[in-house]
Amino acid sequence: MTTAVAAPFRFFSLHVVRTRRLGTSLVRVTFAGDDLREFHSDGRDQSLSLFLPHPGQPEPVVPIELGDGWWQGWRELPDDVRAVMRSYTLRALRRDIHGNTVEVDIDFVLHGVEPGAAMPAGPASQWASLTEPGDRVLLLGPAIADNRAIRFRPPEGADLVVVWGDETALPAASAILESLPAGTRARVWLEVHHAGDIQDLRTEADAEITWLVRSEGSPTALDAIRDAQLPSAERPYAWIAGESGRVKELRRHLVRERGIDKRCVTFVGYWREGLTEEQLRERGE
Repeated sequence: MTTAVAAPFRFFSLHVVRTRRLGTSLVRVTFAGDDLREFHSDGRDQSLSLFLPHPGQPEPVVPIELGDGWWQGWRELPDDVRAVMRSYTLRALRRDIHGNTVEVDIDFVLHGVEPGAAMPAGPASQWASLTEPGDRVLLLGPAIADNRAIRFRPPEGADLVVVWGDETALPAASAILESLPAGTRARVWLEVHHAGDIQDLRTEADAEITWLVRSEGSPTALDAIRDAQLPSAERPYAWIAGESGRVKELRRHLVRERGIDKRCVTFVGYWREGLTEEQLRERGE
């Protein structure tokens, strides 16, 4: 079977090991598989592409036998056949005593799975809410630890790290906080819809973490950060990720109003309000 795609990325055939509910709308799914021996990542905000089967399919349908032509082959499959593709960030990986990756964790936000939900659940939320050990997926991920799908890269000498993320960016933001060395000054805002999704985060950094809970009337991300007194810093660095519209607002504020060098602001739109991932892909975004 051909698994190479475009170095340093390749396909990994995985199965579900276990799931754990993290909060009101968050669930962690742990995956394993022999292929993971070739999975290498430095973590932080490592981006991944996950391929899920449709209901009734034993495994996701992706023509990886086409090698580098898999993408076009996948797009040409019927909608109800080709695997559901979704973008996620790596929450954690675990290695054995030989340094081989043996498990990876991906956190899912569940939308619309609760009874009486205003909007029906999308395919990924539906899958994550029902998945069981043994269920099979395909993962397009890194075979080289330091790869271009890791975007959190503070410049040398950065003396303040500013972070904002909504629930879709919470796994990446959590991993970033865990990666910061002791003494790093960090000012962090994390936005969730339910108070039940607030998590205890581990970090050795000198981090001040503020949770914004939308259902409890918290200020918007822009208002919260605009009203904040940031520590003085000569080389601040910012990482902001989540809904595209809010990311753009925050980047504009940090660059124009705070005076942070735009080259020191990493911004990633994980989703756009009102559009599915398929619609964004069709628009080339």
